[in-house]
Amino acid sequence: MASNTAQDGTLATDLSKLKAVWDLRERIAEALMHCGTVYKYDLSLPLPKMYELVVHMREKLGDMVTNVVGYGHLGDGNLHLNFTTPDYSEEVLNSIEPYVFEWTANHHGSISAEHGLGFKKANYIHFSQSPSSVALMKGIKQLLDPKGILNPYKVLPR
Repeated sequence: MASNTAQDGTLATDLSKLKAVWDLRERIAEALMHCGTVYKYDLSLPLPKMYELVVHMREKLGDMVTNVVGYGHLGDGNLHLNFTTPDYSEEVLNSIEPYVFEWTANHHGSISAEHGLGFKKANYIHFSQSPSSVALMKGIKQLLDPKGILNPYKVLPR
């Protein structure tokens, strides 16, 4: 807060405060599910860009969504970005993807953070990693898993 990166916040100075903050954080995802469909993104961004993306997506999507909620881990730049709509909408999904990945890459972020790439984002890895990095990752994966039985489809694009 001294650097004005965060305007407000709380510091958990004891175990009871830590538990209360963590409980609140865990309930955000639960509360959002009561709003209908939730589009979830786990991104990593430089700290000053985290909330900028939330504001930007609110402006971009406008009335197409009911909520744009961002929360995460300021210490490591991990942003859980969530959008809600009453019902699933392909139009909303296409307005989010791949745009949110492009924005993240253009602001020196990564499209995968603590929850990894997963199978939904595997084909978007090029937004965060160079072709040589992806080739190296594939080589390591091949060495460790020559039969491709560990987390098939959830690590790298085929």
